[in-house]
Amino acid sequence: MEFREAKNKFVQTWGALGSQWGINKTMAQIHALLMVSPEPLSMEDIMEDLQISRGNASMNLRALMDWGIVYKEFKQGERKEFFTAEKDLDELAVKIAQERSRREIKPALKVLKEVSTAVKDDKSEEAKHFTDQTGKLYDFVLKADNMLEKATEFKDNWLGRLVLKIMK
Repeated sequence: MEFREAKNKFVQTWGALGSQWGINKTMAQIHALLMVSPEPLSMEDIMEDLQISRGNASMNLRALMDWGIVYKEFKQGERKEFFTAEKDLDELAVKIAQERSRREIKPALKVLKEVSTAVKDDKSEEAKHFTDQTGKLYDFVLKADNMLEKATEFKDNWLGRLVLKIMK
C-alpha cells in the first residue's frame, strides 16, 4: 500500500469512527489529518486534502479547538493560520473523556436528578417505581462519571505518573 493510500484510509476510517464518539465525520477527519501530519497544516491544506469548503473547515477546526485537541500555531513570516493536533495519545484520551463528560454526562445527571426527585407528591406504585429506577440510574451514572474523573486525574499525580511510566 502506498503512503498516500494508507494515509487516506486512516483519515477516512477515523472519520467514520468519529460519529461513534459523538462528533461529525468531517471533524474527525480533520483531527486525523492533523494528528498524522508531522508539520502544522493551514486551513487551505486541510480543505485541499479533504476536499471540503472553507466554512466546513473553519467550523470544524473551531470545534476541535473548543475540545482542546487542536491548536493554532503561528509561523513567522506567514499570514496564514496553521493548525496542529494533540500528539500525546494519553492526553488526547483525557481531553476527550473530560469533554464528553462535560457535554453529555453532566447534562444527563442534571436531568436524572431532577426527574428522580420531581414526583414526590404522587404516591402511586408507578411513580414510586419511576423514582426508584431514575434514582438508581442517577447513582450509577454519577459513580461512572466520578470514576472517569478519577481516571483522567490519575495522570496528574506523582503515583499515577509512576504507574504510567512502569506500564510503558
